[in-house]
Amino acid sequence: MTVWLFRAGKQGEFENKFLEDGRVYLTWDDLNINLKEITSKEDLYKRLIEHYDLDKEKTAINWASQIWPIAHAMEQGDLVVLPSKFNRTIHIGEVIGDYVYDESLGSPYYHYRNVNWIAKDIPRDRFDQDILYSLGAFMTVCKIHRNNAEERIREMRKNNWHVPKNKNVKELVEENEETVSIDLEEYIYDQISERIIQRFKGHKMEILIEEILKAKGFTTYRSPEGADHGVDILAASDTLGFGNPKICVQVKTSDTPLDRPTLDQLIGTMSNYSADFGLLVSWSGFKSSVTKEIPKQFFKVRLWDSKTIIQQIFENYEKLSDEIKKEIPIKRVWMLDSEVE
Repeated sequence: MTVWLFRAGKQGEFENKFLEDGRVYLTWDDLNINLKEITSKEDLYKRLIEHYDLDKEKTAINWASQIWPIAHAMEQGDLVVLPSKFNRTIHIGEVIGDYVYDESLGSPYYHYRNVNWIAKDIPRDRFDQDILYSLGAFMTVCKIHRNNAEERIREMRKNNWHVPKNKNVKELVEENEETVSIDLEEYIYDQISERIIQRFKGHKMEILIEEILKAKGFTTYRSPEGADHGVDILAASDTLGFGNPKICVQVKTSDTPLDRPTLDQLIGTMSNYSADFGLLVSWSGFKSSVTKEIPKQFFKVRLWDSKTIIQQIFENYEKLSDEIKKEIPIKRVWMLDSEVE
């Protein structure tokens, strides 16, 4: 079994189509070439130079290394890892079909493999840091095999997508591993996420969310630890908390994405507390049954997952308390954007 990283567009714009169609597409614009008719990588990169009028042979070689696998290297039974761009989760599928070239589907969907999505919305925090590092490669398609990743992901599958407690893994980059560009933003989020969940697991997460809301100018009330009657935090503008908007906040730190009943409970609680809006916070994200409700609840409810929480920390860091800054010591670093030429 081989594990393949697939990306559904730079911004995840094809992610829903991948999941709904039960396929992985090679989303390369205007690549109307039947890859089965090309018998070697060398022939492929020559075709790419001609097809796209490329000036740099190095670019064609790089593209060929990503395009070649879907037709010539992937096999039925291999696993596909699809990191979500919408939240900090990962989808995993098993390849169940041979390569198909269908020009009638239009660009960029000419090339695909049928996939059985065996697990969706697995929180990134369940994966070891070195595997997440590999999943941050700036590649549309690539093989994941650093540090025995194939066997370790297979063991996670047997363990309901958790890392087995008896793991014995050398979490170092192998010296013979090919160097690839890494998505630094994703890598930074993973590092900060690990720190936060270590320091703010459970009831402490409510303290962090309350601090963020205070930094944003809200006056808050946080329920004592224990029974919360459907609300963890109440927040309102104005120094005394009598202003609008009035917000009910529910905070969850379980290691599984939240399902629809929790959202429905929050909506009911908003009415009980005469709140204008609701904020549902789930460190591990939300199942599709919740995200599908976003348009209907857009004027009533906001959803925060771990990525949004980290973004809120970035935006409000200077106004956070010294205690929070001590627990999450971060600094702003400016660098060139490797995606812009």
